[in-house]
Amino acid sequence: MSGTVLIVEDDRRIANWVKVYFERAGFSAEMAHDGESGLALARDLAPDLVILDLMLPRLDGVELCRILRRESDVPIIMLTAREAPAERITGLDSGADDYIIKPFDPEEVIARAEAVLRRVKGKVQQVLTRGAITLNETTGVVAVDEEPVALSQAQIALLATFMRHPNQVLTREQLISLTFSSEFEGFDRAIDSQVARLRKQINRDGREPIQTVYGAGYRFVSEDA
Repeated sequence: MSGTVLIVEDDRRIANWVKVYFERAGFSAEMAHDGESGLALARDLAPDLVILDLMLPRLDGVELCRILRRESDVPIIMLTAREAPAERITGLDSGADDYIIKPFDPEEVIARAEAVLRRVKGKVQQVLTRGAITLNETTGVVAVDEEPVALSQAQIALLATFMRHPNQVLTREQLISLTFSSEFEGFDRAIDSQVARLRKQINRDGREPIQTVYGAGYRFVSEDA
């Protein structure tokens, strides 16, 4: 696989290390060592993938991720030393496609990157409809009762999982596996927060499509499934 990767990482040793591995895998790679330089370079290069550290000088990784997500659909993988589930939620809510905790195996970073790029390149126009909810998986546009709803990238992915499995009870582990296609250690309880936020956005007029099945998980209720 080939393409241009932008690595935004203030630790120059780590940035150079990741760059070498991407180049060995056939990518071209550029580096920036602070958030503002990373934003400028991303706008100039229009990279195929961004590897983004969470803690950056001049503009932190979360805010940079949000700006990039508003401006483009470029895949973003966050690298961070923060292990708390709340930090992972913040990263995903800001628009990241994947999340890897330091220290990491660089070959895992390459594998995750190639998986994300395959998903992006293989994506076709598909609109999911369940009751009053529609989701265009290509554009990420969500509507409830034909009214647009603003969701984070993680919430869109989670909603798509629910809509593909209507009236099925899904455990936390299943939701993580089906939605994020990777293992998020310690993330099983944090998924509850994501579901709660999603519910607030899509509930209408007493209708609550996502139901809690106590002791089991969650179920997306759809009469037209």
